[in-house]
Amino acid sequence: MASNSLQHRVTNADQPPLNIPPIPTKPISTTITKQANKAKVHRALRSLAIGIAVPFFLSMTVILIFGSGIKYRAMSKPFWFPPVWIIHMSSLGSSILMGLAAWLVWADGGFHSQSTSNSLFFYIAQISLSIIWGPVVLVFGAAWMGLLLCLVHFGTLIACYMSFRDVNPFAKDLVKPCLAWAGYLTIVNSTLVCIGI
Repeated sequence: MASNSLQHRVTNADQPPLNIPPIPTKPISTTITKQANKAKVHRALRSLAIGIAVPFFLSMTVILIFGSGIKYRAMSKPFWFPPVWIIHMSSLGSSILMGLAAWLVWADGGFHSQSTSNSLFFYIAQISLSIIWGPVVLVFGAAWMGLLLCLVHFGTLIACYMSFRDVNPFAKDLVKPCLAWAGYLTIVNSTLVCIGI
C-alpha cells in the first residue's frame, strides 16, 4: 500500500530536451539605425517638397495675377507660336524640373562646395527670369525687354547645366528640357520684336 502512495518524481535529466528556438531579439544598434534612416528619409522628402513647391507656387502666383495675356492673344502671330496656356504649363513644368534638379544638387552638397558655389546664384536668377518673362511680354507687351530676359535666362540655364553636371548627372539631364523651352521662347520673342508687338 505504501508503494501505491509513492509518487514518481521526474527530474530534468529524465525529460527529453525540448527543441524550442530562441526568441529573436533585435539588436539595439539596428533599431537605432533604422530610426535614424527613417528620420533622414522624412527630412529628405520634406526638403524635396519645399524645393519643388517654392518655385512652382511662385510661378503659379504670377500666372494667376498676370496670366491673361490679352495683348498676346489679340495680335496676329505665326501658327507656330504657342498659345498662352501652353506657355503657362511649360513655365510650371520648367519650375518643377529646375526645383528637382536644384534639390538633387543640394542633396549631394553641390551648393556648399567651393567649385560650384555660384550654382545657387544661377538657379535663383533663372527662376526669377523665368517668372517675370510672362508679365513683361504677354501682359505689358515689352518685346525688347522680353528678348533681353530670354537671352539672360538662357545663359543662366547654361550656367546651371554646367555647374549641375559636376555634382549630379541626373540633375544636368533635368535642365535639358528647360534649355530647349527657353531656346524656343527666345525664338518666339525675337519674332515678336521683328513683327512689332
